[in-house]
Amino acid sequence: MRFIGINAGPQFKFNESVSFMITCKDQTEIDYYWDTLTANGGEESVCGWLKDKYGLSWQVCPENWEDLTKKPGAFKEMMGMKKIIISDF
Repeated sequence: MRFIGINAGPQFKFNESVSFMITCKDQTEIDYYWDTLTANGGEESVCGWLKDKYGLSWQVCPENWEDLTKKPGAFKEMMGMKKIIISDF
């Protein structure tokens, strides 16, 4: 998919109404994207969400996300995480 972002100056800032999801095959891939996107001024949030240094929101999650969230206690576990740790489910 092609997406275009336009620098429209300080009056138009990114917010959570536009975000991108990265589905990752394993923890190594989650760690890579998480570390890369939070570097140089990015901000961690909860449940796999973060903002990059430009303020764009991303969710970095495992490709088997739906299966993991069906496990008992998964929602509570996820709410306590910032970066998703697959082995904690």
